[in-house]
Amino acid sequence: MSLFHSRKDAYALASVCLAALMFALEISSVPVILSTLEKVLHGDLKDMQWIMNAYTIACTTVLMAAGTLADRYGRKRMFIICLLFFGITSLICGLATSMPTLIAARFLQGMSGGAMTICLMAILSHQFQDRAMRSRAFGAFGIMLGVGLGFGPLIGGAIVALLNWQWVFLVHVPLTALTVLLAYQGVKESRDPHAKKLDLLGIITLSLSVFGLTYFITQGADLGFSSLPALIIIAVTVCSFAAFIIVEKSRAHPMFDFSVFKSRNFSGAIMGSIGMNFSFWPFIIYLPLYFQSALGYDAIHAGLALLAYTLPTLIVPPFAERLSLRYQPRLVIPAGLFTIGLGFMLMRYASGLSDASWLTMLPGSLLAGIGLGLTNTPVTNTATASVSSSRAGMASGIDMSARLITLAINIALMGFILLEGVLASLKNSVAGIVSDTQLRLAAEMVAAGNLSGLSQRIPEIVRLDDAEALLHAALTHGFGTVMLYGGIGVWILAALSYTIFGPRAAHQAAPAEVGEPL
Repeated sequence: MSLFHSRKDAYALASVCLAALMFALEISSVPVILSTLEKVLHGDLKDMQWIMNAYTIACTTVLMAAGTLADRYGRKRMFIICLLFFGITSLICGLATSMPTLIAARFLQGMSGGAMTICLMAILSHQFQDRAMRSRAFGAFGIMLGVGLGFGPLIGGAIVALLNWQWVFLVHVPLTALTVLLAYQGVKESRDPHAKKLDLLGIITLSLSVFGLTYFITQGADLGFSSLPALIIIAVTVCSFAAFIIVEKSRAHPMFDFSVFKSRNFSGAIMGSIGMNFSFWPFIIYLPLYFQSALGYDAIHAGLALLAYTLPTLIVPPFAERLSLRYQPRLVIPAGLFTIGLGFMLMRYASGLSDASWLTMLPGSLLAGIGLGLTNTPVTNTATASVSSSRAGMASGIDMSARLITLAINIALMGFILLEGVLASLKNSVAGIVSDTQLRLAAEMVAAGNLSGLSQRIPEIVRLDDAEALLHAALTHGFGTVMLYGGIGVWILAALSYTIFGPRAAHQAAPAEVGEPL
C-alpha cells in the first residue's frame, strides 16, 4: 500500500520532516560549537549557558500559545509564518558578531522553533486520516527527529571543520525556504472551531517564573545570592509561580489542568520526563566542552565521540516499546532512569582516570544513551494514555513543558556546579597566590576552556611550575562533580517515579505513534 494518496501528501510529510530535523539540530548541533563561540565572540561560561537556555526558555514560553493560535487561525498558516520567522532568526544567529546579539537571536529562534514544532502533530493528524498511513507518517517524522538529535553533534562538528561556525545556523536558511515551498504546496489548512481562548496570564506567569529561576542560578554568584537584587529576583520568581498556580486553578479550561496529576500513571511518567531532562539532555551541553577542553579534541572528533551518547536514543526506542508492553511502563521508566544514572557514574569514574579518553568514556556514554532510549517513548505514551482522548493534547503539553522547564533549569544548575567544582579545586591549589575575585574569574575561564585568556588575565597561575596539570585537574574535578550530580539526581527521580507508579499500574498504557524530542 502506498504511503501517499497524492503528491500533496508527499510534500506535506517532507515539510514536516524537514521542520523536525531543523528543530532537533538546533538542540544537538550547537553544543559542539560552544567552545568556538566562546573564543570567537569573546564569551564566558554564562554566555554558553544562555546560548542554549535562550532557545529552551523561548520554546517553553510559546508552547501553549502557539497551539491555541494555530487551532484558531489555521495550522498551515501558523506553520508557514513560524518557518519564515525561524529562517530569519537563523540568519541573524549566523551573522551575529557579539554574544548579546547571538543570545537574543537564539531566544527569537527558540520562539519560532517551538511554535513551529507544536503545529507538526496537528498537521500530520489532519493530513493523514487513514490509520495505517498516519502511523507511517508519524514514524517518518520520528525518524527525522531522532536523526537530528542523534547525529546533530557530528553534523555540527563537520560543519565547523568544513566551513565555519556560522553555517551551523545559516544552513537553516535554504532548508527553511525549501520547507516553506513544500508546506505551501502540500499541507492542507485546518482549524479547530472550538479553539479555546489564549491563556495569556498563565503564559506570562509561567515564563517569568522559569526565566527568574534560571537567571538567579546563572547570575546569582555575580550578584551575590543574598544580595538585594538576587533576593528580589527569587521573590518575583516565587510570586510568579504562585500566581500561575492560582490562575490555572481558577480557570474552567486551564492550559495546565493539575487534576491530571491524580493519576498515578501520569505523575509517574512526568517524573520520567523530569528525570531525562534533569541529567541526560542538559549534560549534552557540557559533554562537548569536556571532550574539547579536558581531552583536547577538535569539534569534529568531539562530535564523533558524542555519537555514543546520542545514537542509542535513536536505536533503543523500538525495544523500549516492546519492554513497556511486556513489563508495563511502571517498571520500564524507572529502569531507564536508573540506567541513565549508572551511565553518569561510569562516565565520572572514566573522566577521573589518568588516561581518560573517548574510549574510557564509551561505556558510560552508551549506558546513558540506552537509558534515555528506554525512557523517552514509554514516558510520552503513558502520559497521553493516562487521560481521556479529549485531554491528550493538554497532557502532551504538560509533558513537553516539564521537559523544557527542567532542561532550562538544569543547564543553569550544571553550569553552576561545574564552576563551583573548578573553583573548589583551584582554591586547594592556588589559595593565597591570587585574590578571591581573580580566583573566581580563573575558575570561569577554566570551566569554559579559555586557558589562553587565563594566561593574559591572571598570569600568576599560569606561571606556576605545575600549572597545566593543576588546571587540568581542576577542570576534571568540575566535570566529575557535574556527572555525580546528574547520576545521583536521576537515581532519586527513578525512585520517585517507581514509588508514584505504585505496585500495580492503573492500566497499561497503549503505545503512541511517536515520542517527543526532549
